[in-house]
Amino acid sequence: MRHFLIYTNRQKDKGSAVTERVCRYLAGRGQQVAVRDYRDGREDPKCREDLDRQEAFALSNADCMIVLGGDGTVLQAAREARQFHIPIIGVNLGTLGYMTEIEPSGLEEALERLIAGDYEQESRMMLEGKAFLEDGRIQEGWALNDIVISRSGPLRTIQFDIYVNGRFLNDYNADGMIVTTPTGSTGYNLSAGGPIVEPKARLITLTPICPHTLNQRSIILSPEDVIEIAVPQGRDGRSQTVEAVFDGSQAVRLSTGERIRIVQSEKMAEFIQLNQVSFLDVLHRKLSENGQRGVRHEEDPAGKDY
Repeated sequence: MRHFLIYTNRQKDKGSAVTERVCRYLAGRGQQVAVRDYRDGREDPKCREDLDRQEAFALSNADCMIVLGGDGTVLQAAREARQFHIPIIGVNLGTLGYMTEIEPSGLEEALERLIAGDYEQESRMMLEGKAFLEDGRIQEGWALNDIVISRSGPLRTIQFDIYVNGRFLNDYNADGMIVTTPTGSTGYNLSAGGPIVEPKARLITLTPICPHTLNQRSIILSPEDVIEIAVPQGRDGRSQTVEAVFDGSQAVRLSTGERIRIVQSEKMAEFIQLNQVSFLDVLHRKLSENGQRGVRHEEDPAGKDY
């Protein structure tokens, strides 16, 4: 690797200390470095696809994107990098950092391995969503984790209809629906009772959020399936408004009579792996940690937060 793009979240990297540390090390090793700032999709709609010429040039010429931030920063970076096939690696400046490979304490060692080509690369599937609005507009977005359709406005359940490959599957009365990739299975999908999926798998999971029935569970679909979620009239013929949110960032509002079509994206997210730790090893560790936290809570009648 010779050309590095540093994708930095300035809110996480206070004073740009880590950004400068990375740039200084790479430049000292004769590498070419460019810096791009993270922008939150909810706060800055321009970050979706509007790249100026200089930004597009930096992306198209990069051999690697080093993401400084947390999981949300990595998700945004993956959406921006997908069309340029740039492999991504994250430096954890957040809290949990499930999607980041490097801790700041091991930064220089990791950079040296990147320069030397001592790593593996892994492809992850993404989702593409197109919202068809009544005024004829089509709004689209991409997600590495999930596309979540949830209520917008008053705290009441929403009704929506699910179609797969043009055929009616089911109608739902719930707080929402999570359409997730294998990568996103351990996020909101898991919290809503959905299955854990090996991240390199190729499939799409539908998980209802708090469905108002006793027999509705997650549905596993082929990656080739075409999913449509339509917003019908609500109870007593009232109009409904929902939001389709891509990776917790970009949001599209849908109303009665409108729909969103979700398919596997033609583009993949490419991730760099330095550590030879399998998904099953990570899953075992996370499940063990959760179990230990549960035991501590049971032993502590005061209910202290560990």
